[in-house]
Amino acid sequence: MTPCWYDGPLAAFDTETTGIDVERDRIVSAALVVQETPRSAPRVTRWLINPGVEIPEASIEVHGLTADHLALYGRWPAPVLEEVAHTLAAQAVAGRPLVVMNAPFDLTLLERELKRHRASSLTAYLGGRPLHVLDPRVLDKHLDRYRKGRRTLTDLCAHYEVELTDAHEAAADALAALRVVRALGRRFADRLEGFQPAELHTRQAVWYAAQARGLQAWFARSGSPETVDPHWPLRPELPAAA
Repeated sequence: MTPCWYDGPLAAFDTETTGIDVERDRIVSAALVVQETPRSAPRVTRWLINPGVEIPEASIEVHGLTADHLALYGRWPAPVLEEVAHTLAAQAVAGRPLVVMNAPFDLTLLERELKRHRASSLTAYLGGRPLHVLDPRVLDKHLDRYRKGRRTLTDLCAHYEVELTDAHEAAADALAALRVVRALGRRFADRLEGFQPAELHTRQAVWYAAQARGLQAWFARSGSPETVDPHWPLRPELPAAA
């Protein structure tokens, strides 16, 4: 019997960065985790990048990667980013769904970094092959929409009883997100029955847009000027004037 997608091969991607602005901040570390079955040992690839820019103290407090450490052990961005893009493209070739927690952040920042350092894009490296993204935050919010509380990776790990050690280390976060998706798939198996990763990818774009509209309406009622981008898993590039 063919296993359900959440019991089959999955990959997961995560980054640590200089900040939370996808248009200006930089990637300082990244990781890809590949696991063929829930019981198989994960294969981990890690990258460290010396971004060549100042790293705010607030970001260092999150991930612990200082400029001095990255100057010693990090590599220049251009070759690393090409390796990352080729590695993600290999997941598309292999047909492995890619778990990315809060995909519009990590994938959009990767896209901007590829443009900055390679004059290219993730789409170009994929070469027309589909990358089926599974975002545990979007899936959880759709499948359990009335549950109160935050939905950070730490919160989701606690809710789905997934161990998270060394939080804010890219490989640890990627593996935890992958395990959350497996646990989420099993918990909501009856509602996900018949959905393959390709269809889930398409549906998540719709679900995320609806979630973004709801959050935008909440901001409006609260008098907040903050705007919410409804695009998933990649945000469109800002106009040059912006």
